[in-house]
Amino acid sequence: MSDKIDQKRREFVSVAGLAAAATVVAPGVFLQATAEAEPRSEAVTGKVRYGMLIDTNKCVDGCTDCVTACERENGLDLLKMPEGADPEEWDRQRPRWIRKVKVKDRLTGKVTTLPMMCQHCEFPPCQDVCPTGASFRRADGIVMVDRHICIGCRYCMMACPYKARSFIHEDIDEKLTVAPRGKGCVESCNLCVHRRDNGETTTACQEACKEGAILFGDLNDPNSEISQALRQQNNTELRADLKLNTGVRYRGI
Repeated sequence: MSDKIDQKRREFVSVAGLAAAATVVAPGVFLQATAEAEPRSEAVTGKVRYGMLIDTNKCVDGCTDCVTACERENGLDLLKMPEGADPEEWDRQRPRWIRKVKVKDRLTGKVTTLPMMCQHCEFPPCQDVCPTGASFRRADGIVMVDRHICIGCRYCMMACPYKARSFIHEDIDEKLTVAPRGKGCVESCNLCVHRRDNGETTTACQEACKEGAILFGDLNDPNSEISQALRQQNNTELRADLKLNTGVRYRGI
């Protein structure tokens, strides 16, 4: 009898654990569970500075693989257009952490296609103007938004010279545990910070780019692939005149 009871207990705990993976946090709002690696055991430090090198010579016009991968990774693909909304307005305002843009050299007329996201500045203007401290820069260089104290004032959106931040206008029905969000908050690319904090070494956009245009890594490590590439290849910051020392660099513009 005791063995049967213990077996029933184990079955119950197993089912309860599965149920916990789809926790209801509010009426109609579910957090989807995702498989996670081992979480970090040490505090974030300035020994590492994460960044990207994007080779625009390899970036294909019309390709949106990085955008699609980012939206899937961070649950942006779960957002639904509100009933009765204007499709053009929804497409213009819907949250995006990466968008493909074209830039034109005023001197040569050359047009370049590139992915635009948060540039993870060393001196982020979004942090300077945030009245609550919700916009902040981690010790490892990742610029983020603390949604718990974001009041939705959107000062950071106005301050960002890259137009890299999005505002959540609508109620949220579904979200991923790795990317919680709510109406009235601002958000932007965080270099897949959940991966950083679970020992992974890539970003979703880097993995998705079949052309190898995106290189992610530690800018502070002189032996990292990205540091070596930056030394070997000409590269530039977007709006270098602002002296923000961005963590994202571009080649070919």
